[in-house]
Amino acid sequence: MKYIVLVGDGMSGRPLDELNGRTTLEVAEKPYMDAIVKNGKIGTSVTIPKGLTPGSDVANLSIIGYNPKKFYSGRGPFEAANMGVELESTDVAFRCNLITEAEDKVLDYSAGHINTTEANVAIEAVDKVLGTDRIKFYPGVSYRHLAVVKAVDTDEAKKLSKIKCFPPHDIIGKRVSKHMPSGEGSGLLVKLMKDSRNILSGLDVNRVRIDLGENPANMIWLWGQGVKPEMPPFEELYGAQGSIISAVNLINGIGKIIGLDVIDVPGVTGYYDTNFKGKGEYALKSLEKKDFVFVHVEAPDEAGHNGDIRAKITAIENFDKFVVGTIWEEFKTRDDYRILVLPDHATPIEIRTHARDPIPFAVCGKGIAPDTALVFTEKSGRASRFVVNEGHLLMKYLMFLATK
Repeated sequence: MKYIVLVGDGMSGRPLDELNGRTTLEVAEKPYMDAIVKNGKIGTSVTIPKGLTPGSDVANLSIIGYNPKKFYSGRGPFEAANMGVELESTDVAFRCNLITEAEDKVLDYSAGHINTTEANVAIEAVDKVLGTDRIKFYPGVSYRHLAVVKAVDTDEAKKLSKIKCFPPHDIIGKRVSKHMPSGEGSGLLVKLMKDSRNILSGLDVNRVRIDLGENPANMIWLWGQGVKPEMPPFEELYGAQGSIISAVNLINGIGKIIGLDVIDVPGVTGYYDTNFKGKGEYALKSLEKKDFVFVHVEAPDEAGHNGDIRAKITAIENFDKFVVGTIWEEFKTRDDYRILVLPDHATPIEIRTHARDPIPFAVCGKGIAPDTALVFTEKSGRASRFVVNEGHLLMKYLMFLATK
C-alpha cells in the first residue's frame, strides 16, 4: 500500500463579491481534485484545536497525525530541526522574518519576498552585530530565518516561550509599536528588533532594492518561539516509512523530528514560481522505495496573505495540475493506494491571514466507498456527513480507515 497526503496550504477560503459569491476554490479549474472526490469521498475537519493559533505549524502537525494539544511547543523548534540547528533543553527558537517597516507600520511581512541570496546577506549582518554567546541568528530561505536565545535555566526558557508575539502576516498595515513582543522578558526581543533597523538600513543590498522599487528588508521580526519538542517517530505510530516534500523549513522540520526523509526538489521556492511538477515527480520517485509521502505547497497561502485573488486561483490550479495530477495519473488505475488531499487551514482573501474555519478534505483509494459528491469545494465538504472533528485523526483514517 502507498499512502499519499497532498496539502495546498491555505487553499480554502470564503465567498467573495468579486467572484459573485464564490470562493477561489470554487472558481479554480481543478479536475484532479474533483476526480479524487468522484472516486472517493469528501468531508470536513478542524485542524486548529480550540485555544491554539490558526497557523501552518499547528495545522500541518494535525494533518500529519500528531495532536497539537499534546505535541505543539512552538514554530521555531520545527524550523531549527530542518536547518540542522541542535537545541538544548534551555534554548528557545524564534522564527525571524525579514520585514519592511515604514512609518511605524508593517508594510510587508516578507520584504518583497526577498530572494535567499540577498536575505542571507541581511541576516549575516544582523548576527555579526547582535549575535552573542547567548543569541544566534541563522540564515534560512527567502524572508524566513531563525533566531535562538539560550536561556540561563528552564524557568527563563518558559518565560521566553510565553512572551506574546505577533505573526507579521497578521498585522500588515498595523502599527509596529503597538505589536512589539510583550510580557515578562520581552525587553530583550524588543531591543533586538529595534536595533536591527540601523544595521539593515545601511546595507547595500537594501539600497539596491529601493533603487529598483522593491521593498527593503529593513527590520527583523521575532515570533513563533518554542523549545525542543519530544515526538514519537511516524513509523512507530503509523507503521510506515515515508518522506516529506516542502519548500518551507517549518514543514520539513516536522518531518525530520518524526523520522521522515526530507526530499530536496530543485526549483522549489515556497512562492508562486515554485517547481510544482517537480514536487509531484519527486513524490512518485519516493514512493518507489517508501510507502508514505507528504507533499506540501505554500503558494495558495502566500496569495491569500497578499490578498491576490487571481494569484490564488492560479496557485490552486497549478497545485491541481502539476502535483495532484501527476500523482493521480500514476495511481488512478491501481488498487494499492489511498490519497488524501486538503488545505491545512483557510487563508481567506478578505482578511489576508489564517482562519480556523473547518477545512474540506477528499480521500480515495482502497477500502473507501465513493459517496455522491462530484467537486472539491468548501460547500461540497459542508454538505457531506463525513466529519472528522479532530484533524489529527485524518492520518488515522488514511492509514487504518479509523476515525477514533
